[in-house]
Amino acid sequence: MKKHLTLVFCSLLLSEVNAQEANAVSSEKLNIIKTNVTAYAFRNINLTYERSFNKWLSVNMGFGTMPEGKVPFINSFLNDEDEKRFQNLEVKAFNFTIEPRVYIGHGYGKGFYFAPYYRYSKVTSNTFDFYYDYNFSGTTYEIPLKGYGDTRGHSGGLMVGVQFFLTRSQNLVLDFWIAGAHYGSGNGEFTMTSDVVLTPDMQAQLKQEIENLDIPVVNYSVETNANGAVIKVDGPWLGFRSGLSLGYRF
Repeated sequence: MKKHLTLVFCSLLLSEVNAQEANAVSSEKLNIIKTNVTAYAFRNINLTYERSFNKWLSVNMGFGTMPEGKVPFINSFLNDEDEKRFQNLEVKAFNFTIEPRVYIGHGYGKGFYFAPYYRYSKVTSNTFDFYYDYNFSGTTYEIPLKGYGDTRGHSGGLMVGVQFFLTRSQNLVLDFWIAGAHYGSGNGEFTMTSDVVLTPDMQAQLKQEIENLDIPVVNYSVETNANGAVIKVDGPWLGFRSGLSLGYRF
């Protein structure tokens, strides 16, 4: 009889604890919509949704798009001479990120957090003009080509940040991405065509010109033919994250 009473008591106590936890969760605002305001300096239009499941765990999902325009900081990886070879080059980009967040301290979307994440990225170029110098018998000829293509990457990373509630009602949110980095693999293809039929010697010089661009971090190979060249991107995909997001909690 005592065993039965003890079991009943423990069951009631456990039910009460679960009910209190459920009430605590139901009293919290578990959803946050936000945008990274610092990313707009790089033409990155973005929106993020965060959902808390309990005090220490949430899932953050973000979308970002960069409208077609000049390549940001192109002069940081191409010198002035190489940059001039690309006329009217513009790119647009899209990314999707999903990150579980583990909060320490206050919880329910507040305080310091660690966030492992997965990111999908895609970069697409417009139809751009590319020129290379063909040397024949001491004379230099400028050969024009048209280029276009895209590349995409899959990567995983880790970010550390802290999120604050800025108002007494805890509706206004500031999310500070302290530091984050991701690494993965990317692949893609860019096609360059010429109105001039390229001889084997012209193809060899074109191949050398493109390979000499030596774009950092990106691995690529070049194949040439009578119509132009195909640039295949296949290698590491590296990125960093930092910024400030403002949002609304509900």
